Amino acid sequence: MPSFDTVCEPNLPEVKNAVENTAKEIGTRFDFKGTAAAVELKDKEITMIGDAEFQLVQVEDILRAKLTKRSVDVRFLDKGDVQKIGGDKVKQVIKVKSGIETETSKKIQRLIKDSKLKVQAAIQGDAVRITGAKRDDLQAAMALIKKDVPDMPLTFNNFRD
Repeated sequence: MPSFDTVCEPNLPEVKNAVENTAKEIGTRFDFKGTAAAVELKDKEITMIGDAEFQLVQVEDILRAKLTKRSVDVRFLDKGDVQKIGGDKVKQVIKVKSGIETETSKKIQRLIKDSKLKVQAAIQGDAVRITGAKRDDLQAAMALIKKDVPDMPLTFNNFRD
């Protein structure tokens, strides 16, 4: 029975490289000299530190450019609130999404069920497995998922024939 998995997995080595390149650029740029601007990655969380909120926006712009250059979808980033830390410094934590949340996987499952395609969707942890009798039905299901779930950077893998 042909099948494939719908997953949401960032390329973590590329995210790490982008964060390191951002930190390197912050260290060399003239407008960041003598400021507290910094960026670091720990356990799928990117922490940005700056003197003011506008500086965090500048650091985020550099980070997004580096991620885009490394072919990492910026929809993986989940921005947190700006927090004040000691003195006049601020920080912001950005989580790197990994895996499909339960409500999104239920939405995908309901979408497949309502589409009248001859395929079945089964939630398996943080992935959704789609099975069907024909490859064409599976490809139609892929197109449907891509069209109706635009806010998640979904990929399809484990395509079995």
